[in-house]
Amino acid sequence: QVQLVESGGGLVQAGGSLRLACAASGRTFSIYAMAWFRQAPGKEREFVAAINWSGGSTSYADSVKGRFTISRDNAKSTVYLQMNSLRPEDTAVYFCAGDRIVRQLSREQRIYDYWGPGTQVAVSS
Repeated sequence: QVQLVESGGGLVQAGGSLRLACAASGRTFSIYAMAWFRQAPGKEREFVAAINWSGGSTSYADSVKGRFTISRDNAKSTVYLQMNSLRPEDTAVYFCAGDRIVRQLSREQRIYDYWGPGTQVAVSS
């Protein structure tokens, strides 16, 4: 069993930055890729970024490319999402997810096995 818990959300002005963290506990060795998804009010959950076990491969949604950076510290079983140049449209609940299968990074939420409860990010204009 794996548990994921996000932290670092909050309220920030447009143009500001936030750093989200997702701490994994339990059978963390069973996690291969980690990803961030987000869900804005009234919208479906969408892919934000993903990273493989070594950190050598990453993937980003076009809407965040160049502004967000995903990274991981396996010694701490933690994945991070550095968010810069935040926009009001980045307002959402951010979820981290873990994939236990060794495969190419995926943007499909259905393939991720483990999910955190989410952390709220609000960006004011």
